[in-house]
Amino acid sequence: MTTLVPITYKGGVYRHDEIVDLIDDIGGYIVQKHLMAQEVVLQSFVPRDDVELIRRIAKPLAGEVIEAPLVGTEIAVVSPSLEIHHLPHTSCDLAEYLRRAGAKTNMVGLSRGFGKRIANLNAEERDVINEHDLAVYVLGTFEECIRQKFPVLRRGIHVPIVLTGAPDRETLMAIADPPVEGYVGDIGRIMHRFKRPEELRKLDELVEEVSQALDAKRDELAKDPLSIFPPRLMEILEEKIHEVSFLTHPTPVTAQLSGLRVKLPYETYADDVRALEIADGVTVGDVAEVLPSRMRNYILIRIKPFSETRIMV
Repeated sequence: MTTLVPITYKGGVYRHDEIVDLIDDIGGYIVQKHLMAQEVVLQSFVPRDDVELIRRIAKPLAGEVIEAPLVGTEIAVVSPSLEIHHLPHTSCDLAEYLRRAGAKTNMVGLSRGFGKRIANLNAEERDVINEHDLAVYVLGTFEECIRQKFPVLRRGIHVPIVLTGAPDRETLMAIADPPVEGYVGDIGRIMHRFKRPEELRKLDELVEEVSQALDAKRDELAKDPLSIFPPRLMEILEEKIHEVSFLTHPTPVTAQLSGLRVKLPYETYADDVRALEIADGVTVGDVAEVLPSRMRNYILIRIKPFSETRIMV
């Protein structure tokens, strides 16, 4: 079975269609395409053995191919609030840096995340966070505050968590009980954008921690493979449900590790999505659950494993 790896292609708009055609010809999938003035960015999954071929074709086009470990994932960046009290500069920079590594990020500002005594997580916030592949908790400066608030703010969350805060890594590991999947210390509330060398190193450390946590989740999924690869299902949806092409969202269909988020109204399109034929009489409803998302009125697709469907397409 061909191993697909996530990459990002960056280059000029001129002749970028050659790279698009090449990715399609070798059996790869483009998860996201950004056109910005004269630059194009393609976030893709391609066969591991063909990465050097893409680099070779891209070189005369002044294109760059880089590894992008977070392509095809959706991450929640969770802050106690997005008010000035919690200085949203940090949350914004963390979310943006994860996007550069290939992830689709959503910022979640909690309605009752502030205050040691009153901090809480409501049911809607919990469900929205659980719809993601991973959650990055952006907490504050004081060890005792994190110690008291974090157990409440993580209650009911079953996706992997990477915890950040101003205490060092060892302190965060000591106060997070039970342990979480990743820790990045020395990131507290700052009143400016991340720009110093030591701050940028912390962003790289965050990407590494998130990548490791997601790799562990991928390894778990590999033990019982999904009935269909999410980017393949994404390509089929975009081809056969024409309304997707009219959406103005940057990512009208968002790929996740084990599913998709389709930004169409659930009440209107859920039945059409379930009935959509993938191949040889197999429909989306045969290999996946089509659910209402707690994020607006979107559609959430959860792909079932092979052990449950006995179907592999």
